[in-house]
Amino acid sequence: MSTATKSAGFSKDVFESFLPGRQEPVWLTALRRRGWQAFETLPPPSRDDDAWRRTDIRLLRLDRFALSAERPDAALAPAALLTAGVETAGRTVAVNGHTLVDEFDPALGQRGVLFGNLERLACEHENLVRTHLLTRAVDPVADKFMALHTAFMSGGTLLYVPPGVVIDRPLHMLSGLAAGGVDFGHTLVVLGEGAEVTLLAETASGDEPGLHCGATEVFVGPGAKLRYVSLQNWGSGVWHFAHQKSVVEREAALQWTIGALGARLAKVDQYVSLVGSDAQAQVNGVMFTERKQHLAYHTLQYHEAPNCRSDLLYKGALQDSSRIVWRGMIKVAPGAQKTDGYQRNDNLMLSEEARADSIPGLEIEADDVRCTHGATAGRVDDEQIFYARSRGLTRKEATRMIVAGFFQQVFDRITIESVREALGQAIGRRIREYT
Repeated sequence: MSTATKSAGFSKDVFESFLPGRQEPVWLTALRRRGWQAFETLPPPSRDDDAWRRTDIRLLRLDRFALSAERPDAALAPAALLTAGVETAGRTVAVNGHTLVDEFDPALGQRGVLFGNLERLACEHENLVRTHLLTRAVDPVADKFMALHTAFMSGGTLLYVPPGVVIDRPLHMLSGLAAGGVDFGHTLVVLGEGAEVTLLAETASGDEPGLHCGATEVFVGPGAKLRYVSLQNWGSGVWHFAHQKSVVEREAALQWTIGALGARLAKVDQYVSLVGSDAQAQVNGVMFTERKQHLAYHTLQYHEAPNCRSDLLYKGALQDSSRIVWRGMIKVAPGAQKTDGYQRNDNLMLSEEARADSIPGLEIEADDVRCTHGATAGRVDDEQIFYARSRGLTRKEATRMIVAGFFQQVFDRITIESVREALGQAIGRRIREYT
């Protein structure tokens, strides 16, 4: 890849120097140019915008970040958390938008499975990628950050599972950032009719400044089943922006679990569209914040077809002066009768200075539905702390036990033992003395 290594920020010259030598299809270059034109014209998000009302990005300076043409050393790749003791069928590793590892079981390739670097596979399987990439799921110019992603996306991963193929071992994706790096990774997942797979994805970095503008697009074909686990574990200096959407077809099932533990500031839109009858989606969220972290996650369960079911459970624990914003919506289209939609957000406050904003909502245009929502926020019960300490635990051990119990309802939904343990241990390491 040819690009400017000394020009900070994202200018027209930087974009034009990014394109030569990529050897990609003409349609993909045209898509990038559409993204760049939108980036130049769209205003930055402001707190006057309803979606950004509670998220302040005035301290973000895009001119402090720069693309790098240099391929990072493999030693800079972060360690994986989700795959401890797990035999995977394939993995990809990217750092600063450069794919360093791109491998999977060749036996799966013989069955028609595709897994690996998105840019490479876009050249080798144009029709498949062109049909799905930024067409029916994520809007390529939804906002200024998404437009920037469209222009510079790199280091992404494609997973395609043909109809009827069942993969019994998980596939794993890992994205990292080195100091001052940028990541424009794009994840594209396409499951054919009756296919089944488990996908584990995670991000990680040190605490140096970094920028991530990413996107995830998931297509679950008729009767297919996908378990998708995504752990956001960026360091405390990373600005994290992402658009994520799954399209679930007739009689298909999606279990989507997110862990949001890292980043200085995160603004994520996570949408699920149930477009075929009898589709179902379970969305699980585990969030833990500390210091001055700000995590804003906006979710949408969009019922477009009848007889569909969605179930969302987000739980967050906050310490220090951190803040979590969750804004959820269940939307039911006029023809989506017999909808069963549920969403719940619970927050556990571990300090007086922490703040949690929960904004659930319903938008219903059908008359034969069952949709409910709820949100709670509360502090650790001092009696629970006292009881645990009377049994010989320290205050920190007692708090860790209480927090683990708080998240247990979400952990019980996760069928992958390594994921449950990794999330529990990652949260446990962050807990400080509760006073």
